[in-house]
Amino acid sequence: MKLALIGFGQAGGKIVDRFLAYDADRRSSFVADAVAVNTAAADLAGLERIPEEKQVLIGQSRVRGHGVGADNELGAEIASADIDEIQAAIDSIPVHEIDAFLIVAGLGGGTGSGGAPVLAKHLKYLYTVPVYGLGVLPATDEGGIYTLNAARSFQTFVDEVDNLLVFDNDVWRRAGESMEGGYAAINREIVERFGVLFGAGEVHETGAVAESVVDASEVINTLSGGGVSTVGYATETVESSGSLLGKLTGSESVTDGAAATNRMTSLVRKATLGRLTLPCSVDSTDRSLVVVSGPSEHLDRKGIERGRSWLEDETGSMEVRGGDYPRPTDDTVGATVLCSGVTDVSRIDQLQQVAIETQDRVAEIDAASTDQLDALVDTGGELNALF
Repeated sequence: MKLALIGFGQAGGKIVDRFLAYDADRRSSFVADAVAVNTAAADLAGLERIPEEKQVLIGQSRVRGHGVGADNELGAEIASADIDEIQAAIDSIPVHEIDAFLIVAGLGGGTGSGGAPVLAKHLKYLYTVPVYGLGVLPATDEGGIYTLNAARSFQTFVDEVDNLLVFDNDVWRRAGESMEGGYAAINREIVERFGVLFGAGEVHETGAVAESVVDASEVINTLSGGGVSTVGYATETVESSGSLLGKLTGSESVTDGAAATNRMTSLVRKATLGRLTLPCSVDSTDRSLVVVSGPSEHLDRKGIERGRSWLEDETGSMEVRGGDYPRPTDDTVGATVLCSGVTDVSRIDQLQQVAIETQDRVAEIDAASTDQLDALVDTGGELNALF
């Protein structure tokens, strides 16, 4: 699947930068082009893979390259005002060669959470290819303002994109990790999971061809129902004939058929029932897609079919697509499961509750401030009358 990636804000830019590194290392060729958009010059300067001509600094007249300070309303205003500057960078993307846009943003900050929905709406108006979002939710211990931003941004982003793929930091941050180390590990997880999903249909330089190709249409049809999506991933180490050990010994790995079948079905179950990018009740899934990856000799067709059948039963949906993604030099076999249109998600319920409580609290504060101001005015009038 050929994607135009747009990283909006600090987190979005870093993740897109890592996607480019992954795509180059894996020779996947699913990234057709990439752009980074930010209100902070320092964030853009830290990017290593996105060329300077593809970096767009917006809001210079208002924030002078210093960012919006986690104010996502300001981030949205700036994105709207400077949409032509963003479009100028997008104009250089060979849109006729892409299957979709993917806007990547952290939903806790100001620039990404405010600007990403604005850009999504703009792109959907101009282009006929799908516009997807990849939104990263902040961990609950990152602070109230970030949770509030996510609560405000989430529903807007869902409404403006054709599908919102979600990664929840709250599930992936480990206690005691440094901020830098924790986020670096999280970004690796994001890129590995979604990289397999989007890279599956592209022809690898090794010439390995899938027996059942997962092409762009399979992904697009799975995401076509809109809403929110989550991804599961599970791997197991194997001895590959394309691995370093296999090359040194010159031996081919002979895989037992029953063992390979059982491995495939087991990996699909682990991917589905394990740690998803956004935890949810799997039986609320509308559509799903299974991609198994690894050395060809370990990708058992019967196991893939059994895995798909199990997923149909687990989700209660007949729309379960799937296929294989040969990666000859890997020493692992993996299963990636995309659950699209999920509805039973406790984290989303929590965010919606935060939004409601915040609106009520803001109304109370506004009312109290008005009362205090009226009291001060009355006191001032009384003092003037005395003198």
